[in-house]
Amino acid sequence: MPRPKDAKITTYQIASPRWHAPNIKIAVLSDLHVGAPWVPIDQVDHWIDQANALHPDLIVQAGDMLMDEMLRRVGRPADALSIVDRLKRLKAPLGVWSVLGNHDWTDCTLARQTRSQRNSVAEALAELGLPHLDNAAVQITHSGSPIWVIGLNSRKGDRFDGAPGDLGYDDPEAAFAAVPEGASAILIAHEPNVFDEGDGPYALQISGHTHAGQIAFGNWRPFLMKDYRAKLSHGHLTEGQRHLVISAGLGFSGLPIRFGAPSEILSIDLSQSDRGGDP
Repeated sequence: MPRPKDAKITTYQIASPRWHAPNIKIAVLSDLHVGAPWVPIDQVDHWIDQANALHPDLIVQAGDMLMDEMLRRVGRPADALSIVDRLKRLKAPLGVWSVLGNHDWTDCTLARQTRSQRNSVAEALAELGLPHLDNAAVQITHSGSPIWVIGLNSRKGDRFDGAPGDLGYDDPEAAFAAVPEGASAILIAHEPNVFDEGDGPYALQISGHTHAGQIAFGNWRPFLMKDYRAKLSHGHLTEGQRHLVISAGLGFSGLPIRFGAPSEILSIDLSQSDRGGDP
C-alpha cells in the first residue's frame, strides 16, 4: 500500500462587508472520489488528519464523494457508507456540513435504481449523523452571533426520473428562502457557476467540481470543462461584495493524474470589513 500523500493546504484571507459575525476559520474538502487504487480509504484518513490539524471553526464537504464512472470501470469504488463513516472523524465546533456533487448522483447506483428518489450519499450522511444541506439553509451560532450556512444540491448530476438531464437538482430559491436580509451567510454549492447568476444573500460561496483542470501548464488547463474556462476554474474571485473560492479538490475524475493542479484542502479565514463595495 503506497504511503498516503499530503494535500496542499491553500489559505485564503477574506474580508467582507457582508460578514457581521466574528472571524471564522473554514476548512474545505471537496471531490474526494474515493476508490482504490487512487484514493483508498487510508488516503482519506490522512486528508482528514490534515483538515483537523487546521483547527477550523467549521468544516465544509463540497460534494463528489463517489468515484466517477470512467475510473470505477477499472478501480474499486468505495461505498457511500464507508466514506461517510471516515468523515465522522472530522472535528469542528460548528460542525461538518455537506452538499452533494454531480457524481454523487450520476454514479450513485441507488439513485439510478430508484429513479432519483433515493441517494446513497444522502442516506449515509443521515444514518451517520452528518448534516446534509439539500437546497436548505440553517442558522447556527458562532461566538454568540447568528450565522447561516446555505447548501445547494448539484445542478449537473444526471437525472433518472424522466426530468431533463440539464434540469439538475439545485433550487436556489428554496435554499435562500429562509435567510434574512443582511445575514452573515456562507453558501456551499458544488458547481461554481451559480456565482455568475446574480447576487445572492451571502458573503462567501465555496465550490469545487472543476479539479482546477487536474492538469495545468500555468494558466492553460487543457482538460477543464469549457463552461469554467473563462474565470471559474480555481481560486478566489470577487463580484461586488460577494466572494467565491473554488477548490481544486482532492481526488480524480476521468484520468487518475494531476499535474500542476495538486490535490488541496482549503483553509479560509473570513472576517468583517469596513470597506464598502458595489451594491
